[in-house]
Amino acid sequence: MNDHFRFNWPRCRAAAKAIAVMPVITLAVAVLAAGCGTASHPHAAVLPHTTGPPRAAPQPTATGSAHATGSAHATGSDHATGSDHATGSAHATGAAQPAAQTGLVQTAHVSETQMARLPLATTYGTTPTAPQDPAPFAAETGIVLHPSTTRMVYARPGGPAVAELPATELGSPTWVPVIQSQSNWDRILLPTRPDRSTGWVYLGGGGLQTAYTPYLIEINLATYRLTILDAGRSLGTWTVAQGAPGTPTPTGRTFVLASLLPKPVTYSPLILPLGTHSNTLSTYGGGPGTVGLHGWPDPSVFGHAVSHGCVRVPAAALRALSQVPLGTAVMITG
Repeated sequence: MNDHFRFNWPRCRAAAKAIAVMPVITLAVAVLAAGCGTASHPHAAVLPHTTGPPRAAPQPTATGSAHATGSAHATGSDHATGSDHATGSAHATGAAQPAAQTGLVQTAHVSETQMARLPLATTYGTTPTAPQDPAPFAAETGIVLHPSTTRMVYARPGGPAVAELPATELGSPTWVPVIQSQSNWDRILLPTRPDRSTGWVYLGGGGLQTAYTPYLIEINLATYRLTILDAGRSLGTWTVAQGAPGTPTPTGRTFVLASLLPKPVTYSPLILPLGTHSNTLSTYGGGPGTVGLHGWPDPSVFGHAVSHGCVRVPAAALRALSQVPLGTAVMITG
């Protein structure tokens, strides 16, 4: 899988614009991965970030246990957080768009005082004024966006600012999925609470990269199955473990936020935090309750609802997941 990102970006972006309106923090690994073991800097053994999102290095025979980041899932039990997946091509979006062009909406002025009050759009952040995803079970576009510097996120094109999107998330380059496009704006999924938060990023002014990933991770909680698709072609399906009745795995569309390579390895050699959180745990093991994908040393858990919200996967699935780019869509259905 050395062609993680596709080079047909202009065509993919044009297709995305036709879709109807569907709608730097330093990684405190010891805190985020508190129940998962201490994680090393996620860039260790990761491909350099050149054109497109980084990807985690091929994993050793994955066994181990895991919980992704955060609270109800993340740290400790099963919740993921940060790493890179990326490779592929990326295209810079962005020279400033001439205001004279018909239909282009410019950004609203944000004062320094207002900027200082904006939350960071990270798994630790809360964005109470960000609009909710209007179609949480719709297919994502495959387009992913990376800011090279912190960028403002707005409630709507030309509307008020609701957050700041940092260039890195949990030590990995920030790659977020685009779910809607409008002239010189992209609507993205945010990794913050409340879950299903979204926001608009202005494409003018440079400082943005965009790429296309054909991958999709499908998780069917009713059947305890995880499937990885590449342009609709199945790369494998595995039986997994999911959240227990009291700490269920949240449903809806989300994305691979980052990846962690824990040192020493406890339950999983790789932890992939997602852009979603536990619905019942506001914190877990000192983290924000981020839900993630990770391995588990005891195969008897697969096919059962036993975690704090994270999805525990077999070693073969974890190896396949390590090759998926950051920002890749994850669809979780009941």
